[in-house]
Amino acid sequence: MMGKLVIISAPSGAGKTTLVQHLLESRLNLEFSVSATTRAPRENEKEGVDYYFMPAAEFKKREEENEFVEWEEVYEGLMYGTLRSEVKRILASGNNVIFDVDVVGGIHLKAEYGLDAVAIFIMPPSIRELERRLVKRGTDCPSKINMRIEKAVYEITLAHHFDYIVINDNLEEAKNSVYNIVTRFIGTPD
Repeated sequence: MMGKLVIISAPSGAGKTTLVQHLLESRLNLEFSVSATTRAPRENEKEGVDYYFMPAAEFKKREEENEFVEWEEVYEGLMYGTLRSEVKRILASGNNVIFDVDVVGGIHLKAEYGLDAVAIFIMPPSIRELERRLVKRGTDCPSKINMRIEKAVYEITLAHHFDYIVINDNLEEAKNSVYNIVTRFIGTPD
């Protein structure tokens, strides 16, 4: 039997990475799909663990050779994508795949895998709270935060493309919600 795919998408700062980490720690036979990106590694990020970092020319060549299930220029000059080889590798190992991807990428993955995938949109409680979280995170300058907020406003209009919407206003409740959705979809751990 082919493994299943769990897609977690959200605007930047809504908590998707925290929720993905929770699911990975829950022993659900999930393996993280490492995305490719053209951006430079941040401090503490590791090649092949956090991302596959590649120059834009290599990314474009791979895209032209149809090596990506989905890809997008998320911000000007910054491309992200999911390699087909990464999904095949995880499924061949007998694990289910979990994706931490931007909203448009999540929609493309759901379209590609259909009923073999469950797509969960993590909704921030409000734009104001999302902005507060982004500022608190301390990784972006004010202009980049404004760019992320503008993008989030648009991404929220796409939430209806997902199978489930989980509002992350209480982290423990959001963790329980995504865990319950995922276990209903892939089955409970043995």
